Order: sequence, then C-alpha cells, then structure tokens
Amino acid sequence: MRHSTALGLCAVLGCAATAAQVPNELKPFVKIDAPAVVMDHVRVIDGTGAPARDNQEIFIMNGKIAYVGPRPMSQLTPVGTRFLDMTGKTVYPGLVMMHEHLFYPTPDGGPGLLALYGEMADSAPRLYLAAGVTAARTAGSVEPYTDLSLKQLIDAGKIPGPKLFLTSPYLEGKGAYTPNMHELTGPGDATRLVDYWAAEGMTSFKAYMHITPQELKAAIDAAHAHGLKITGHLCAVGFQEAAALGIDNLEHGLVVDTEFTAGKQEGVCPGQLQGEEALAKLDVEGPQIQSTIHDLIAHHVAITSTLAIFESFAPNRPPMSELMRARAALLPDAWGSFMTTRAAIAERAAQAAHPALGARMLQMEMQFERDFAKQGGVLMAGCDPTGYGGVLAGFGDQRELELLVEAGFTPEEAIHVATENGAAWLGEADHFGTIADGKDADLVVVDGNPARNIDDVEKVDTVYKDGVGYDPEKLLASVQGRMGLR
Repeated sequence: MRHSTALGLCAVLGCAATAAQVPNELKPFVKIDAPAVVMDHVRVIDGTGAPARDNQEIFIMNGKIAYVGPRPMSQLTPVGTRFLDMTGKTVYPGLVMMHEHLFYPTPDGGPGLLALYGEMADSAPRLYLAAGVTAARTAGSVEPYTDLSLKQLIDAGKIPGPKLFLTSPYLEGKGAYTPNMHELTGPGDATRLVDYWAAEGMTSFKAYMHITPQELKAAIDAAHAHGLKITGHLCAVGFQEAAALGIDNLEHGLVVDTEFTAGKQEGVCPGQLQGEEALAKLDVEGPQIQSTIHDLIAHHVAITSTLAIFESFAPNRPPMSELMRARAALLPDAWGSFMTTRAAIAERAAQAAHPALGARMLQMEMQFERDFAKQGGVLMAGCDPTGYGGVLAGFGDQRELELLVEAGFTPEEAIHVATENGAAWLGEADHFGTIADGKDADLVVVDGNPARNIDDVEKVDTVYKDGVGYDPEKLLASVQGRMGLR
C-alpha cells in the first residue's frame, strides 16, 4: 500500500484493491474502469468553499476516496492501479443538484392546447451524469412510477445516471395549470397522498403554487411524521407563513414569494406576474425583504437557487453561444418551440416602455441569494429543467454555477452551494458532497481551472461515480436529438 492514510482506512475500504465490476450495460459509457486510480498533479476544489489547492493527489480504491492531499513520496500501490497525470486539470465533487426533473415540456403546444410534460427517461439521466451531476433530487414528479423504476435501474447498474433522491408528485391545490398534476381536495387529501407516496418509496415532497395553508400544514406534518422533508414552489402561501408552518425548503427564492403583493388574499395565489410587479418596487436591502431573510434563517429553511430558469425569462439570455451547446441534445421540434418563445420575450422587452421585468427579477434574485447565504442561510442549487424549454438537464446545472459566480459568489463558494450543501440537506454528507478520505469517489474532472474561470465547468473530461469514470461525450452522443421526445 502507498499511504498511511489509506492504510488507516482498511477497515472501511478493504486493504486490497478488488477488480472493478462494471455491468455490461454501462461499459459503452465508461472511460476509466480500474480497482484503484491515482490522480497525480491535480488541482482540487474540495466542495467546502475553501480555495483551490494545486499539485494534489487523489487516490481512489474500491469506489472510495482513500487519500486526497499533497503528493506523497512513497510509490507503493496495489497491483492494477491506474495512474493518471492530471496536469492542467481540476477535480471537484460530483454535483448534488436539488431542483431537478426527469420530465420536459413537450413541443407543439399553443393556444387551445394543454400544457403537457413528458418523461425523459432515456435522455435526462444521461445528460445529468455527462455534466457532472452525480446526485439529484427530483423536485416534483409527473410520472412517479417511471421515476421509481428509473432509480431502481440506475442503482442496479442497468442504465447510466446519477444517484436519484425522489420527490413525490406535486401537492397542488385547485388551479393546476397542467393535467399532469392532481388537485388536492383538502387537508385530508394532502395527508393521504403523503402517506401513500412515502410508502411507495418517495423520500421527499413538494408543495405547489395553489396549495392552501391548511393543506400545506397537513402535508408538512405528515411528511415529518415519516421522518421526511418537504419543499415548496409556493404562491398562495407566502414565505414567512410557510416557515411558520414548518416547511424545510423553499424553491426558486425571492422571485416566487408573493407575500409582498398588495391586497393578497389569504390562501389565494395572486399570480406570478402580480407578485413580480410588487417585488420590482422593493429594495432587496430594504426592511421588508431583509425581514423575510432573517425569518427564513431563524426557522432553518433552506433556499434552492434556480438562476438558470430565471435567466431564460430575461431578454436575450443566456447568450446563443451557451444555448448551442445544448441544441444537439434537443428534438428539433423542441428546439423550434423554445426559440419561438425566446424571440417573443426579446420582442416584448424591446417594445416595453420600462426595463424588462425578467431582467429585473434575475438581478433581484441574485442579490437576495447572496444576502441570504452571507447571513448564514443554507443555499442549495438546481436548474429546474422545465419552463418553456431550453434549460436542459445537466447543461442547466453547469449554467447555474456560472450564474452563482455572476451573482457574486466565488467559484469555490458556488461549487460548495452545488455540492456539500445539497448533500447535507439530504443527510448524505458523510458519503458525498466533498472530496475527503473515506467518501464515495463521486468526482468531476474538467480541463482548465474553474477557480479562475467558472466557465471551465463546461469542459468535462471524466465523471466519476462510485469510482467508475464515465465518458461525457459517449453519454451525450447516446441521446442526441432525444430531449423533448424520450
């Protein structure tokens, strides 16, 4: 053996490297398959928020991190070890993204047609893994049994994908905008559904826009009775009210909080546009929004940042160069539908007499998240690959990191938000989320230095999940043109 640290972990990892056993179904996507791997001369961003460290070594054995630190002098290693010279490359933890979906808007909708979302059972898991997402919470389901089956297939090594943490179907009140969602009939119905989906294997729950305070309270109590957590994309219930009811997490942040809307009726969603127009008149540094920040932190409510989805509603954002990366993955009809809506957003902004509301909301949200995190709030990250399209699984998660840096976080802080914070909320921080001895070898290798240029997170070379190195190009090629279809 090579390292005293690794020797000390023998009881956990085993003192000899055993042959890797990659299932045949995964072999077409695998780049590195060895019982032990040494990454030499590598830059490490460890996920804790600490500065990047140059010229480090990572030793992977039997799917675990046996050692990370300065390069040691000894050169003793198990037979069969794969040595990799990582000069010029950076490693950070596999992304733990907390607002993900396995569905996507289906194309060819429009006036008189229903808003429908289809399950991307083939494309979404592969796109996530290719981008470096090794763990994902599905923040809301439209095909729950497909989600459960996909998790089983991934865990069994039948298909490639991240470690999935499944959220139940949406807990929505009356007024759902898509027939994919069930409408609650009251608090008893909310309790019934939480109990049912907990028994089926869902590990978290999501309240949605029209849920009433009474229904939300029933869902929170039922989830907590099972030892599970609940999040929400709310509208009828404001953030401070939800915090008082005991919610664990709130999705998207300030932009969807309607508690500032004048004349808002108790338990009634005033509409997203009305909420945004009310917010636009406020100052994030002012007493109203700061009071909400303080209240959320006092109640230990986490916030999930989804800047990529908000950016898509700002005119001419993101730049086309960013979108072209994802175009090949999209069904041509889905690309066409997305581009039509994007052009309409830009046209409306150009004709408006005041600055575009979408751009104003994006900037306010960035400031809110920065203040929330600096004051001690738990900020997590996701991309919400829904909206009107264009924000894709995996690609959108990389963009989320870039937007966090644009918001004022350092690259190391942004990666911390997207790794350790999510792992801790899931109760998995002992297993993944940071690069440390004894943890799962869930790692992202990129060309370049994201600590200097966050855009380098797009240059993924290899994604390790449980010590197996996947080839992002092969994963992407396998679903080219399928996102929006299957």
